[in-house]
Amino acid sequence: MGCRLRVLLVLLCGAVAAAAAPPAAAPLLCNVSLDSPAEERWLPVLRHFDPAFLRAAVARVIDERVPKWVHEVIRTIAAELEFFMPQPFAGEILGLCKALGVSLGDGVLLNFAYESTAFCTSIVAQDDKGNIYHGRNLDYDFVDILSKITIDVRFIKSGQIAYQGTTFLGYVGLWTGQSPHKFTVSGDERDGGRWWENAIAAFLNRNYPVSWLVRDTLSRAEDFQSAVLRLASIPIIAEVYYIVGGVSPKEGMVITRNRRGPADLWPLDPLGGAWFRVETNYDHWTTPPPFDDRRTAAIKALNATGQQNINFDTLFKVLSVKPVLNNNTVYTTLMSAALPDKYQTWIRTVK
Repeated sequence: MGCRLRVLLVLLCGAVAAAAAPPAAAPLLCNVSLDSPAEERWLPVLRHFDPAFLRAAVARVIDERVPKWVHEVIRTIAAELEFFMPQPFAGEILGLCKALGVSLGDGVLLNFAYESTAFCTSIVAQDDKGNIYHGRNLDYDFVDILSKITIDVRFIKSGQIAYQGTTFLGYVGLWTGQSPHKFTVSGDERDGGRWWENAIAAFLNRNYPVSWLVRDTLSRAEDFQSAVLRLASIPIIAEVYYIVGGVSPKEGMVITRNRRGPADLWPLDPLGGAWFRVETNYDHWTTPPPFDDRRTAAIKALNATGQQNINFDTLFKVLSVKPVLNNNTVYTTLMSAALPDKYQTWIRTVK
């Protein structure tokens, strides 16, 4: 009887622990061939989704997120939009729009909408052996929609993984990505005020959307240093924080961006005791507002973990501490460029 009771208690404790753990599930893993024409390369991915649901999602996000005057500007130049967008992004958006039966203008507006309010937490950390770990939570409205269209994508070139990342179907940029054995990168929104006015003006001046620069850098940069240089210097349509991790000790950086260039570079300094950097959506030299202080919770959790204990599992736990994990967290990604096979994303929900 006593043995049965102990077994029952063990099972019950296990059930309680399982129930208490934040729910998480892996998103769909897709391959996108960079050897295919830009207009066609997303079509195999689209087959996994209901077109009617995707069209409804596009309509809702645009209606609730994009100001009406922006609709009018984009409609006015709709026929010329392709000339304002670099390849392969123009071709990919055009192909997705044709397949879904939505206008090119709506396809561009959808990509702008996802650029405008990506609230996030990113962490780059070095363990006591010099290994670099990079983790991020992406927080956004429309969790009910985005949790259903979040995908992990491996971009394939000549049969090899050129780079990989996590995105929402229909969004051709990347807020989260990895170039194997080279570097990892995530982006967090930085509020510079008058976002839409400045972004549209910069776009018409042919500046990159911030997530397009992430993907372009993943495709072109050969190492951590060249990635930091590109992410810090190329003109973009909005202010942002780029968080970059490399493959060697001390290769970690938070880049605070203005539209035209860097406002600040904040590297790891493990010899000086700064073995991690936490970036949310506020300049690191300022104090975050009390109503959105994810930074302090993350720092406390990292200090409690300790440099000698940081790894994929413990970093996931840090990113699961409230309010780092919150009702708007769509997904968590963990990555390390030196261990590219460990790249993993979880869809998150808070009960």
